[in-house]
Amino acid sequence: MSTLWHWEYHRYDPKTERLVEALCTLGNGRFASRGSAPETSADEIHYPATYLAGCYNRLTSTIAGRTVSNEDMVRLPDWTALRYRCLPDDAPPGDWLTPDHPSLRHCRVSLDLRTGTLTRHTLFHDAQGRRLGVTHTRLVHMGDPHLAAQRTVFTAYGWSGSIEVRCVLDGDVTNTGVNRYRALAGRHLVEHRAGIEAEGTAWLSCMTSSSGVRIGLAVRTSARPLATVGNACTALAATQTSVLPIRRAQPVVIVKTAALCSSLDRPLDDPVRRSIDLATHAPDFPSLLASHRIAWQRLWSEGGLNVSGETGRILRLHAFHVLQTLSPHTSELDAGVPARGLHGEAYRGHVFWDELFVLPYLALHFPETARALLMYRHRRLPAAKEAARRAGAGGGMFPWQSGSSGAEETQRLHLNPHSGRWLPDHSHLQHHVGSAIAWNVWQYGQATGDTGFMHGSGAELLLHIARFWAGAATWDADLGRYRIRRVVGPDEYHDAYPDAVTPGIDDNAYTNVTAAWVLARALDLYEELPAARRAELLAQLDCGADALEVWEDVSHRMYVPFHRDVISQFHGYGDLAELDWDKYRARYHDIRRLDRILEAEGDTPNRYQASKQADTLMLGYLYRPAELARLFARLGYVLDDELWARTVAYYLRRTCHGSTLSSLVHGWVLARQRGPDAWRYCQEALLSDIADVQGGTTGEGIHLGAMAGTLDLVERGITGLDPGIDGLRIDPVRFSEVPGSSFSLSYRGHRNIRLRFRPGRLGITVPPSRLGPVPLVLPGNRQERVAAGQERWFRLRPG
Repeated sequence: MSTLWHWEYHRYDPKTERLVEALCTLGNGRFASRGSAPETSADEIHYPATYLAGCYNRLTSTIAGRTVSNEDMVRLPDWTALRYRCLPDDAPPGDWLTPDHPSLRHCRVSLDLRTGTLTRHTLFHDAQGRRLGVTHTRLVHMGDPHLAAQRTVFTAYGWSGSIEVRCVLDGDVTNTGVNRYRALAGRHLVEHRAGIEAEGTAWLSCMTSSSGVRIGLAVRTSARPLATVGNACTALAATQTSVLPIRRAQPVVIVKTAALCSSLDRPLDDPVRRSIDLATHAPDFPSLLASHRIAWQRLWSEGGLNVSGETGRILRLHAFHVLQTLSPHTSELDAGVPARGLHGEAYRGHVFWDELFVLPYLALHFPETARALLMYRHRRLPAAKEAARRAGAGGGMFPWQSGSSGAEETQRLHLNPHSGRWLPDHSHLQHHVGSAIAWNVWQYGQATGDTGFMHGSGAELLLHIARFWAGAATWDADLGRYRIRRVVGPDEYHDAYPDAVTPGIDDNAYTNVTAAWVLARALDLYEELPAARRAELLAQLDCGADALEVWEDVSHRMYVPFHRDVISQFHGYGDLAELDWDKYRARYHDIRRLDRILEAEGDTPNRYQASKQADTLMLGYLYRPAELARLFARLGYVLDDELWARTVAYYLRRTCHGSTLSSLVHGWVLARQRGPDAWRYCQEALLSDIADVQGGTTGEGIHLGAMAGTLDLVERGITGLDPGIDGLRIDPVRFSEVPGSSFSLSYRGHRNIRLRFRPGRLGITVPPSRLGPVPLVLPGNRQERVAAGQERWFRLRPG
């Protein structure tokens, strides 16, 4: 079988085990379990954990003399736990074996991306020459989103006797997966009960302490050959102990089949009773594996991306994790896009603006899932409106960090591990998250033609965000422009002016330009609506039609700062001091987290022209060069290729890439610009998680935005694919490192349109349907059409 479909680790290394666990997580869009060894429990090396999409809980803690409240994605009971030891005929019982036991001689972890299974092979060899081979195979079922299973096979070499196996359903878990959060309260589960049914199914129930989500977990354990069994239950755990005879060439097999239910499920049922029924009556492991493989086969047919070589292998891993976090099952849930997937507890499982990098991929492959994720935002529009009202504004002000309710979940303090100090956190001022939501609404509408959504929930989102920006913009008579003050842009290193007593900076270029774009698109959509719907929306917005004249004016006269013939990241950016980059690189080598380094020295990045990540250059990610030039022209500014090239070069020299999204954006922008260094940044984005370039962060959860963004880089960035009302626009750039690709996509009702890109050529296959032809707009504004049931090839002239 091709290694393109396998991700393997050929030895056990405690230093990288958290990374392996995160990258070997298995999920189905509803819940996920980290790829931890079943023999282990949470400690400094291992962190077995299961997370349920949308399951949050709030706890309070006392930090630095202040009481703080944090809502977290909850770590759920561990269904995978399995302990074992050898009982030789001729010797006392052996130790309980784990990967950390000195008798470990071999360990190989294999993640099969094609079938969504994880296999751990271990071999133990004791001082008496006895060897025990152990193979765990795990799946989290992609067909039935409530089920998971784990098969363990024991093989004896050179000895005979028995194996003692303890299958544990462990509810004694707390959120401790991120070191810098450990000073915060983490015990989210209460009211534990556990038991074992007469037929042998173990169960555990509990609930979250403040949000009141009830959890039911049940595990059916089967053994071959038959075993003597002893059961033990506490409030926190159910343990089933088996003693199984083992002989040479006669493997022992243990299968744990788990079912996870909760009070978040619909239709509402008793989670414990339903989990017991599902686990008890679930098919055997071979049947579950077969149906699981079929479900993955369908996902790959709709969401797979084929690129040759190592780049293709990494992209396949990225697609795998995106689909495990946000599968078609997600469309049934009230869940958003967790920035770190369902893979760990970093960022507390919150939803940020990362959907900006994720939804374009989903809209092209799984539009129902993309729509559901936008509905997560729409259901929280009342909370956004209330936040705007409290801020003295109208419309909807969405939070930088969102969880269950839609309230602002951004912490007000954060820990600097370099200095050990807790510092104020002002990232809640990143109101540009609203523009990201609006951009995704518009992109979804362009790709799908979903008029029902765009005239309904989509219009409400877009217009409420537009109204917020119209109110946030204030008129400056001296400039003759509208300004947006006291915000934080995507570059989180600048949250105030030097020596200022209040947080925030003024006229962040990315914020101002995207706000103007939102206002323009909101007006475009408003013009499309029937009169009755217009009146209804104006009533919801609590404004009259004359307010739209203000929107129009703001969309034309928003202020964009410049200095030294480049776009300023914000007003006054050019007045900041220059950083001695060589000095800091020589002193610290890795300066991605320059903010922590400077704070530990008693300094602050607010004093310097030094950015954490792409900020102004994010404009080049959202908008193609011609579109960006038109947007600036609407604002009364000239943005030609030379000015943009100077701007790109200026910020490339002043960015330390403290976010995995930064290299992705820079690679994307340089690819569009035909820049020679584009691939260097693209490659760093590809490697960001597998190489853990941020230094230990991947073990706390994968970076979902960066993973999805690399897929989108190939599918839209390099190919120039831009779905719109006039057709699929395609304008590829020359990229020798990715000479060809192929993938299927959905476009305005058509499913599984197959695109194949080769140097200078494009092939497109449209499946048979009753829909009309698919229109194409090729380089030079060349108009083509491909009928349903037809395959055509076109010659292209990439730039």
